[in-house]
Amino acid sequence: MRGPGSFRCIPLALIIFMVGGYFLPKADLLIAAQSPVVNLAGAAVDPLQSASGKITVLIFVRTDCPISNRYAPTIKRLAAAYADKVSFWLIYPARNETADMIRKHERDFGFKIPAARDLQHSLAKKSHAAITPEAAVFDANHRLIYHGRIDDLYEDFGRARRAPTTHELEDAIHAALSRKSPLTDAMPAVGCYISDLE
Repeated sequence: MRGPGSFRCIPLALIIFMVGGYFLPKADLLIAAQSPVVNLAGAAVDPLQSASGKITVLIFVRTDCPISNRYAPTIKRLAAAYADKVSFWLIYPARNETADMIRKHERDFGFKIPAARDLQHSLAKKSHAAITPEAAVFDANHRLIYHGRIDDLYEDFGRARRAPTTHELEDAIHAALSRKSPLTDAMPAVGCYISDLE
């Protein structure tokens, strides 16, 4: 018969499996136990710490979200325009998307931006992100100054303008570069929900 202390030495990977790791593919269980955020090779990464004094922009995307895929040209344009001053990252929060799926997505849409898998949604929670596509802007001190939509191209799911009339992400980047607060620090995004956030 087991005593009251019999369960104190449960391996960390098993604990993650028990409290939510069952949403992960089996091959990712051990990776998630070691680090909740990894690059496509499975190595731990921290986009905020790697920026080294730069502003950091995290853009949450999914391989199968048509709205985030439509934003690929805008994301690439912004990343290229601010490459010297801003560190851009694509963050993939869908736990069922493998590294190979993400690599194919990057090839298909021509992304050259560093990518990370947010296996335990630690970045999504830090960024208050619940939708793809959704952007989070952190200043050089790693303080979140904006999160939400990239622009107002989409009024609602399935309802898009011909062209955006506001540019919240770019405005937030300009504010961060000027060491100011953006006019708005949050704006609801339209797209695909990030599942299993809790």
